[in-house]
Parts: sequence; structure tokens; C-alpha cells
Amino acid sequence: MADRIDQPKEPRRSFVPRVSLGGEDGFGKISESIARFMGTPRFILYLTLFCIAWLAWNIWAPPDLRFDSATNGFTALTLMLSLQASYAAPLILLAQNRQTDRDRVQAEQDRQRAERNLADTEYLAREMASLRMAMSEVATRDFVRSELRNLLEEILEQEDEKRRATSDDGEAGTGVPRP
Repeated sequence: MADRIDQPKEPRRSFVPRVSLGGEDGFGKISESIARFMGTPRFILYLTLFCIAWLAWNIWAPPDLRFDSATNGFTALTLMLSLQASYAAPLILLAQNRQTDRDRVQAEQDRQRAERNLADTEYLAREMASLRMAMSEVATRDFVRSELRNLLEEILEQEDEKRRATSDDGEAGTGVPRP
């Protein structure tokens, strides 16, 4: 399975990066893994320990076992660090170019996703507008309640009128209506 570029790499315990050389992009993957390693605190620690060991050996080792003279300003160490820097710069640039390409693809995907979201939002807005227009023709809860209140008031008024009419038509004092 291909490595996902949107997820961080899992930590490895190996000093040598594990990258397959298969495919046309093998060198790019190797350069990226080296550039990634060079950007870690572990690399700086290893480089520092290497320089300390180099300097310690060439200062305190027996004179016949020393290979870089302090009197010459540790020329071999300077050459080693220059060589490392001369390889690091192009590898880092290559890794940055690959990252730029991935960022460009990601930006295009984000743009397409944003366009889809905008189209969906516009569609939903049109649907809501059409529902609002349709709702203007439908009776709302408050409208139905007010109509029911009005009907209830009319019914109560009619009952009051009937009671008054029956009490006026009845015999005086009996409260019984005439037949």
C-alpha cells in the first residue's frame, strides 16, 4: 500500500531509511526520506556526537593514530561537513519540489471540494426558498389556532343568544320556554 501523504510517518528505529527503489520515483522517495531524517533532532544529535568523537579522537588519541591534525584546523572534518552539506542542499530542494507538487494536487482537490460544497449550498438555498414560498400558501399553527378561537367565540355567542332568546320567550318567572 502506498504511503499516505496526509499522515505522519511512523517512527522507525533504523538509521538507514527503508524505501523501495521500484518505479520511476524511487530516487525521489529516497531523497525525501533522507531530507526528512536530516530535519530531525536525532540527526543533529548524531552529527554532534560524530563531530565530538572526531575531535576527541584527533586531540587525545596517540599521535600515530590521529588522522586529522588540530594544527591544520581539522581540515578533514571540515571537508566531511562540507561534503555532507553539499549533498544535503540538493536533496532538501528535491524533497521540497515533491512536497510542492503534492501541495498543488491537494489544493486542486480542496478547490474542487469547495466548488461542490458551494453548489450543494446553493441547491439547498433554492430548495429552502421554494419551501418558504410553498409554506406561504399553507396554514400555519398560529393561523389555525386563531381561526379555532374565532369559531369557538362565535359558537359561544350563538349559545348565549339562544339562552337569552329562550329566557325571553319563556313564561314570566317560570323559566320554562313556551311550546
